[in-house]
Amino acid sequence: MSASMQVIVAGEQQQVQWQHRPQPQVAADEVLIKVAYSGMNRADLMQLAGHYPPPPGASDVLGLEVSGMVHAVGTNVGAFKVGDRVCALLTGGGYAEYVAVPATQVLPVPAKMDLAQAAGICEVFATAWYNVYGLAAAQPGERILVHAAASGVGQALLQLARERGNPTFATAGSDEKLVQAQRLGAEKVWNRRNGSFVDAVKAWGGVDIILDPVAGDYVAWDQQVLNQDGRLIVIGLMGGREAQLDAGRLLMKRQRIIGSTLRSQPLQVKARIMAELYAHVWPLFEQARITPNIDEVIPVGEVEQAFQRLRDNATQGKLILVW
Repeated sequence: MSASMQVIVAGEQQQVQWQHRPQPQVAADEVLIKVAYSGMNRADLMQLAGHYPPPPGASDVLGLEVSGMVHAVGTNVGAFKVGDRVCALLTGGGYAEYVAVPATQVLPVPAKMDLAQAAGICEVFATAWYNVYGLAAAQPGERILVHAAASGVGQALLQLARERGNPTFATAGSDEKLVQAQRLGAEKVWNRRNGSFVDAVKAWGGVDIILDPVAGDYVAWDQQVLNQDGRLIVIGLMGGREAQLDAGRLLMKRQRIIGSTLRSQPLQVKARIMAELYAHVWPLFEQARITPNIDEVIPVGEVEQAFQRLRDNATQGKLILVW
């Protein structure tokens, strides 16, 4: 009989529920990780509220990324051994003492990085990379509008864009967050509490790509600032699911609007994304040209308070749970 472990799942009334579960068995193509740290994401908050159920076959345990030590490897896995320091992108299961992950979604912790920082890099850098340099196929010199720029994904994209020659315009909800965005490379910034960003972005020269976790009213504004052949990637619904679309502008400017979620992507896509991160992004970490974006490391017993900070948008970067 398997040893038991503690896990955190979505309970009633948007509260977390602690459970004891058997430790997962490692399959032939998997790595079993003893979790040291779990990265928190807004998707966890959505799952807690009942709006983002795990894909079919995925764990109902919260958590989309972890760092820790390899505890066991499957018979087909040659890239890792017991005791390796690793981080991983998950479809679920990260708020747990152990998690079994396909080996293709596991990467070694970048040199000189500690495990706490490593728990906060897979999801946000995979999201930024996949959407902007994968789906939108950003080319050097193309201009990018980054909404919610103080979020983990926003800070990841600002750094990637800076390193890859893409000027950025950042929006966020406080001047303090905008100072951080400028520190990470944003050329221009806008406080969303001052209303529409349209005139400011147009004065900057418009943009070719927008990464938008807000939707709602932002979609109509996004359309107004997109240049010819511009791409709008919608990755979240912080502003609501209803949006107004200008079909004439869509046609005349050859705009593309793409909805994107990372979690439900098939294994082959996630494997490709992780391989690209290892090839293109991990060297930037190891050369200290980009950094993890950690707001605070919080004891896992205080997970409820941490979720409240996410609800309140009272973060700059990632919250990390320590086990």
